[in-house]
Amino acid sequence: MTKVIGLTGGIGSGKTTIANFFAEMGVPVYIADDEAKKVMKSESIVQQIKTTFGNSLFEGEILNRAKLAEIVFKDADKLAQLNAIVHPAVKQDFELWLQENKNHSHVVYEAAILFESGRYKDCDVIITVTVPEEIRIERVLKRDNTTREQVLNRMKMQWDDEKRISRSNFVINNSNLKIAREEVVKILKILNIKQNQS
Repeated sequence: MTKVIGLTGGIGSGKTTIANFFAEMGVPVYIADDEAKKVMKSESIVQQIKTTFGNSLFEGEILNRAKLAEIVFKDADKLAQLNAIVHPAVKQDFELWLQENKNHSHVVYEAAILFESGRYKDCDVIITVTVPEEIRIERVLKRDNTTREQVLNRMKMQWDDEKRISRSNFVINNSNLKIAREEVVKILKILNIKQNQS
C-alpha cells in the first residue's frame, strides 16, 4: 500500500520548493492548494460558493479569489465555511490521484493547512518546513500582490511552527536551499525510498 508523506509549513515557508525536491527525486507530489484552485472552478463548487458568499465575488463565472481571500482570512467562521465546501472535493480528487500513483511506495501530499484541516490523520509520515517568520513575510510580499497586514491575517489562521513541529516526524529548515535539499535526501534514506523510483 502506498504511504502518504504529509508536507506542511506556514505561508511563505517554501513548502512547494521542498515538494519539488521530492518530485525531482522521483516521488509523486500532490499540491493541495493548486488542486483546490482547479476544483473551485467546477460547476458544483462555484454554485456552493455563490450560495454561501454571494454572486458579488464573481465576474461572470470567474471567481475573484483576492476578494474571497479578503473575506475569509479576516473571519475564522467564513474560512471554515469555505473549507467545508472545498476540502471534501480536494480529498476526493486526491483519492483518485493516489489510485493513479499506487505503483509508488510513497507519495507526497503538500498542504498549508494539513493539521488544521484534519488531513494529517491520513498521512503515514509528516514533515514540517520552517523558516523564520520575518523571512516568510518578506517572501509572500514579494510573491503575492498583497499587504503585510493580509499576510499576518493568514498567519493567524494557521498553526504556529511550534505546534506543527510537535506533531511532525521530520522538520526541514528551509533558510538555505542546499541544506534543505540534503535534508530531503536524508529523509528518503531514512524512509528507505529509492531516489528516482519512477
